[in-house]
Formats: sequence, structure tokens, C-alpha cells
Amino acid sequence: MKHKRYAYIAMRALPVAFAIGASLWASFTLADSEKSQRAPTFRVDPFWPKPLPDNWVTGEVGGTCIDSQDHVFIVTRGFQTGGLVSPEGVGGFPVKSKASPPVIEFDPAGKVVHAWGDPSLVAAGPNAGKNAVLPNGTHGCFVDYQDNVWIAGNGDGVVQKYSHDGSTLLLQIGTKFLCDNGTPAGGACGNINLEGTSQTLLNDPADIAVDPSNGDIYIADGYGNHRVVVFDKNGKYLRQMGGVGTGPGQFTAGDGGHPHCVVLGKDQLIYACDRGNDRINVYKRDGTFVRAIPVIPGTAALGTAGSAWDVDFSPDQQQRFMYESDGGNEVIWIFDHEAALDGSAHAILGGFGRPGHMAGDFTFLHMMSVDSNGNLYAGETIGGRRIQKFDLVKCDKHHGDRDCD
Repeated sequence: MKHKRYAYIAMRALPVAFAIGASLWASFTLADSEKSQRAPTFRVDPFWPKPLPDNWVTGEVGGTCIDSQDHVFIVTRGFQTGGLVSPEGVGGFPVKSKASPPVIEFDPAGKVVHAWGDPSLVAAGPNAGKNAVLPNGTHGCFVDYQDNVWIAGNGDGVVQKYSHDGSTLLLQIGTKFLCDNGTPAGGACGNINLEGTSQTLLNDPADIAVDPSNGDIYIADGYGNHRVVVFDKNGKYLRQMGGVGTGPGQFTAGDGGHPHCVVLGKDQLIYACDRGNDRINVYKRDGTFVRAIPVIPGTAALGTAGSAWDVDFSPDQQQRFMYESDGGNEVIWIFDHEAALDGSAHAILGGFGRPGHMAGDFTFLHMMSVDSNGNLYAGETIGGRRIQKFDLVKCDKHHGDRDCD
């Protein structure tokens, strides 16, 4: 039910929230016109992905991640009814569609190459999916340096590690429907405003990242707890960072998915999204707080669940650009990564997106990932229920690129 509540608040407040983003856009572009750093250009690919097999329809895209071959994974949830449904809920239509498997793997061309899981067992909400193998209320995915697939469940309090093809469950952190407070929840864990102290249990985790240097597992924990918790490659607790509040390195109180993302930069820093405080909290690997990067301040106050939803970077070694999905304003912002870490007021170079359902628009923009060629993939949840690809435009004559043919 919490997702539906957010949908109503967000859609009601979106025009005002987007107005904030639009009003700031001019100042950002003007302020950065004298900088040598120029925002990269993206173009939506309306033909990606290819048509899904067997009349599949996808649920809310709770996670978007990419493997070593640039295959894109999405984890989905919240299908219309599970099983056979009429397209988009329209009764009487002669062609029946079917809820897709909750995990879908696409090749770079957008063709489905593999899919797994039972869509009837991953819906979010109390008492849903109790017999599921996959996490309940799938939220966030990550493909590690060994191409294992990690999925979080913000409905049952677990993070799971699967073999690449989904055939083998390799590791589970947390116990299904046993929240961090140590008492059975009987359904979705809903203990908000907690910092969390358990070394074995989670509370509505939202995202995962794995350190390729040692296999350490970073979990954004999450909708119930408000911490980034770290385990070793075998699932043994190591440390945590964050806590409840508005102070340095803390995450805002309340049931908004804070921290909503956790991402490891090549600079050895940890980036964690704090939706309620409209910022990205940055830490060292040992948990030392470094800086908060503001996104669009004031968005969360409008009831849109904030502007800081997910983060990824350009694929170059320096990660010159930081991309941030802002579901409160339905925009993907493009940051000068170095300027953001330096605390520059003009770190945002530009962005793209607007509320809507057309190609390139967003409806409940959620998690996203960038492939090795710099292309960006953005998933949408409530009302959107799709994945979109945005191609990096490497040569743009309109912006004076000299190396264009």
C-alpha cells in the first residue's frame, strides 16, 4: 500500500516539483556556459527493447542492472493480477497478454535472451509472496564482477545472490519476513525511522553493490532501516554507516526508501541516495562521511519522495559525469562529477526527461544503469512499468563537435 500512497502524492505534486527543476534549469545551463565541461547528449531509442515474447507485459521495474557483456537485467513487480490479464487492464480485448517473468535479461540489441521467476510470487504488500523464492517486492539489482545477479526485496527484508542464469540461489542475507526488530512482521516489514543494529537481519532493503576488489557487499537498508550496511563476501557483518536524521551522513526519517540507492565509485567512495533530504551522501569505504551532494532541494517537501533516487557514472576511468535519476521531478540530471565532490553550486550541467508516457518521458522514474559504451537505461515503476534506453550521442554537430564526419 505504501507504493500506491506515494503514487497519489507524487502525481498530485509533479507539476509543481517539475516547475522547480525547470526553473533551476536555466540557471544551471547559464552558470555552466563558461565551463569547458559540457554535458553529454542522449537520444531515446524508441525501438528498444524489442517486442517481448508470448504477449508479456512487465510490472513495475524495481531494479535495472548490467552485466559484463552489456546485457541489461530488470527486476519487476506488482503485475496487474498475475497470470493472464487483458492489456493494460482493458477487459474484453480479444488478445490476452501475460505477466512477464520478474527477472528479464536483454542483449544490447534489446532482445530477450533469458528470463526467470514466477510473477505471481513477487508482488509487494502484506502477505504477498510468502512462498516466493525471489525477494518479495523486488527493489534494486546488481550484477557483480563474477556476473552473479543480486536482488533486494523491500517487502520481506532480504538480499539474494543468484547465479547468472538464476538457476542457483548462492547466498541470502536476512530472513524472509523477519525484520531487523527481531519480530515476525507477517508481511511487508514496515518499521520506519529505525537506524538498525542487527548483524544478521535487514529491514526493507532497496539496493545492493558489491566491491570487486574483495567481494564486500554494500546494502542500502532501506525503507525500514536508515543505514548502509556492509557484509563480507560470505555474508558476515562488517560495519554500517548512516542513521536517522538530517545531519551529516544521516538519512531522513520516514518511510520513503532512505537510503534508496548505494553505488561504489571508481574513486573508492560510496554514494547513497537520501530521497527525503534531496541529496547524495558520500562516504569512504570505512564509513567516514565525506560530503553531501545536493540534487534539487525542496523537492521532498512537495510530497514527491524527493529528488535523489539512483546514481551511476560515465564509463571512463575518471567517471567525469555522474548521472542521477530524480523521480520527484521525472528528470535524469547530469553532474560534473569532480565539481559535485568539490561542493560546487554549479555541478549540474543539464538533464533530460519530463512527466509523461511518450518515448523519453518518465512516469515514476526509478533506478537506472549505464553500460560500457555510455548508454543509459532507466526503469519506471508505478504507472510507467517499462525500461527505456537512451543512446549516448558521441558526435553532435549542433553543439559544434569537430570530429563529426
